[in-house]
Amino acid sequence: MEASILRFLLVTYLAAAFAAAIFYLRHRRVTPVEYLLWGTLALVLPVLGPFFVIAARPGPRKHKIPSRKSKAANPQRKP
Repeated sequence: MEASILRFLLVTYLAAAFAAAIFYLRHRRVTPVEYLLWGTLALVLPVLGPFFVIAARPGPRKHKIPSRKSKAANPQRKP
């Protein structure tokens, strides 16, 4: 393979991994400063940074998604 193809694949992977970390952070309840720090970590450590951000699970989730079991236990019926 040529060097330009490998470079393109590496840059594409790095951009996709960084985007995944940023989208993950958007669904967590973190302050803007924490968001900036975690995003910087994902950018500064290009290969392992996004994996570390997702594995660390900073802050609680923004929205809780009810499971099927809780929906079945508490059915909300409209008259």
